[in-house]
Amino acid sequence: MALVTFTELGFYCAQADLYIDPLRRVPKALVTHAHSDHARPGMGHYLCHLQSVGILKLRLGQRISVQSLAYGESIWMNGVEVTLFPAGHVPGSAQVRLSYRGEVWVISGDYKTVGDGLTPAFESVRCHHFVTESTFGLPIFQWREQQTVFDDINAWWRGNASLGLPSVLLGYSLGKAQRILKYLDRSVGPVICHGAIAASNTVLEKSGFDFGSWVDGSGGLTDLRDRGVSTENSLVVCPPNALRSAWISPLGNYSLANCSGWMAVSKSGDWGGVDRGFVLSDHADWPQLLEAVKASGAEHVHVTHGFSAVLAQYLRESLGLDADVVEQDMMERRGA
Repeated sequence: MALVTFTELGFYCAQADLYIDPLRRVPKALVTHAHSDHARPGMGHYLCHLQSVGILKLRLGQRISVQSLAYGESIWMNGVEVTLFPAGHVPGSAQVRLSYRGEVWVISGDYKTVGDGLTPAFESVRCHHFVTESTFGLPIFQWREQQTVFDDINAWWRGNASLGLPSVLLGYSLGKAQRILKYLDRSVGPVICHGAIAASNTVLEKSGFDFGSWVDGSGGLTDLRDRGVSTENSLVVCPPNALRSAWISPLGNYSLANCSGWMAVSKSGDWGGVDRGFVLSDHADWPQLLEAVKASGAEHVHVTHGFSAVLAQYLRESLGLDADVVEQDMMERRGA
C-alpha cells in the first residue's frame, strides 16, 4: 500500500493517521498554509508551520488545538518522519515531506519557485512521489519579473494621485496583500488597508515580517478622513469582496485595479470590470511547475488543482514520467 492515498477527505497517510489539507473534519490535519481552501475549521488537531499559527487562530479561533514546526524540523508519527520545507507561496506556507521505510513523498501545497523577498523561498526536495498543484498549468502562463510589475503598479498609482484620484488595488488578505504592501512607493501617498488585511498584517508582523508603513482602515474610510488621513492620493489595498460592502462607499470616485495571475488571460483592455489588471500571482507559472517537478527527481507525479490534465499529459509525453491526475472536490483557488 502506498504511503499516501487520495481519499474523499483529502490526502491521507494511514501509517501516521494524518490528513494533509483535509476537505472535511478529521482528527489530525496537517495544513500546508492558512488559506481557507487548505485550512478548514473543525479539525481535532492542527499541525502547521510556526508562521501559520497566528493566522490559523485569527481565522479559526484562538482555542483550536495546534502544533507547529519550523522549516527543516521533523517529528515522527508512528514511524513516519514528517518534515516541512518552504513553499514560497505565502507567509507560513510549506511543502510536506513524508518518509517511511525508504519511501518518500512530497506534497507541495500551493507554491511558487521564484522568490518574492517576502516569503521564504521555495526549496526543492528530492522524493519518489511528488504531489504538485497546477493552478496555472498551461504554457500561456509565464510571469514577468516582479520588479517590472511593481514599477507598473507604482506608476499607475502615481498617475492617479497626480489627478487627486484615490487608487484601489484588489488583493487577497493573506499573502497577496502583504506582497503588494512590501513594494509600494510610499513617496506617492499613504497606504490604507482594509480591516481583514490589517488583521493579517498585525499577526504576521508579530512573527517578524515587515510590510512597510500602512494605515489601518478597520474603522472605515470616513473615520480616517476625520483623523486627517488623506485619501485623494492614497492607495487602498482591499480584498475583492470589500467592493460589495459599504466600507468602500466613502471613497467616492477612484481608479480600481486587480492583482492576479488571471489577468494574464484577460482580453486586451478588459480586466473584468476593473480599470487596470496587473499580472501578479503567488502560484507557480508553467516554467516554474516544470522546474519543481524536474528538481524533485520524482518518478511518480500526482497533479491536482487547476489544469491538472494538461500538465500530467505533458509530463508523461514530454518528460517520460509516470504522471496522473488527482481528482478532488477542491474549493476555488485563493489568492491566485
